[in-house]
Amino acid sequence: MAEITAKMVQELREKTGAGMMDCKKALTEAGGDSAKAEEVLRKKGLSAAAKKTGRAATEGAVASYIHMGGKIGVLVEVNCETDFVARTEGFQTLVKDIAMQIAAAAPLYVRREEVPAEVVAKELEIAKAQMREQKKPEAILEKIAQGKLEKYYSEVCLLDQAFVKDDKKKIKDVVTEAVAKIGENIQVRRFARFVLGEGLEKKQENLAEEVAKTAAAASKA
Repeated sequence: MAEITAKMVQELREKTGAGMMDCKKALTEAGGDSAKAEEVLRKKGLSAAAKKTGRAATEGAVASYIHMGGKIGVLVEVNCETDFVARTEGFQTLVKDIAMQIAAAAPLYVRREEVPAEVVAKELEIAKAQMREQKKPEAILEKIAQGKLEKYYSEVCLLDQAFVKDDKKKIKDVVTEAVAKIGENIQVRRFARFVLGEGLEKKQENLAEEVAKTAAAASKA
């Protein structure tokens, strides 16, 4: 087995934010492989994060994001358990990333549980009607409709959306990873998104696409 040096432990700690002893144990478990040790810590962290979801989160922060030129504005409230964590750089970065996500991806709800039952029923019926037009067998209509409903959730529910800075992750994954790293329950409570001139008659522009490009450029900087 590879020797676990203090330098290896320190490097892993800087990458993950985990404690020294946790890093050493993870490296030992991974046979000195840093990448595998990160995965070990991540799995343990996500497991611990799941246990924190029921804890009260009444502190936190309200953040704003104003798109370049003032065309889109977002306010979002993200809660955590303590004021101390609310003021940390990691939490503040998470809140700002979520605000940028809302500006770019224009969700309608925070989580799928907030989608009204009548909206869900309508989406399912529309999906089934489309499949009937395509002469799909009745026996598989429900399965196909549920698949289309999942796609709908991924478009309109913030936590189900692909993260604009890393489309391999959903926003709920980003939040869960933050919980694992920070050690407190974190909940996105509410948001408001404003678009300049929304509801007024004017030339249409793809503002969401413009914001998404800005976000992508920021993540590469």
